[in-house]
Amino acid sequence: MRDLVYTGFMSLDGVVDSPGGGPGEEHRSGGWVFKDLEFVPEAWSLKGEELTDTTALMFGRRSYEAFAPVWPGSEDHAAYQELPKYVVSTTLSDDALVDGWGPTTILRSTEDVAALKQGEGGAIFIHGSAELARRLSDAGLIDQYNLLVFPVLLGAGKSLFGRADRDKQMLTLRESESYPNGILKLIYDVRR
Repeated sequence: MRDLVYTGFMSLDGVVDSPGGGPGEEHRSGGWVFKDLEFVPEAWSLKGEELTDTTALMFGRRSYEAFAPVWPGSEDHAAYQELPKYVVSTTLSDDALVDGWGPTTILRSTEDVAALKQGEGGAIFIHGSAELARRLSDAGLIDQYNLLVFPVLLGAGKSLFGRADRDKQMLTLRESESYPNGILKLIYDVRR
């Protein structure tokens, strides 16, 4: 069975919308990850640590369309080049997939993601994709949350967690660290 890990940036009030401020990110405070905070390299070490555990990547359609034109040529993301990628979308077509970025499979439903998890292989990391992550969280499919929480209140925007009426889900803190610029690294395992 494969683990599904959500990795992302979050404001203190739970917003994960438009952290980089790139194309397609429409939050009025887009780019909040890179603005107004002193750069502390250690705060970003989680991203490097994740590379050793990542055996595949998962995106929603919008995040795929944002990352696919950029990451294949990025030195920072070279380790992801040949990894399998999964895009969860009911609308994306095969001809919209980017060539030269490793094997990419389109999954059409939450059930397809659940079936993928039942297979052999290592951890699949979800990057960006707030709406997808929320659906998978609500369905109980995410096994771990790797979060960098930023000392900013955005007030509005997409949240990682839905407000669905569901049973309580407990998390176990695996690792935490705070940095001088106020960023918190929080890694939680979902209790089963």
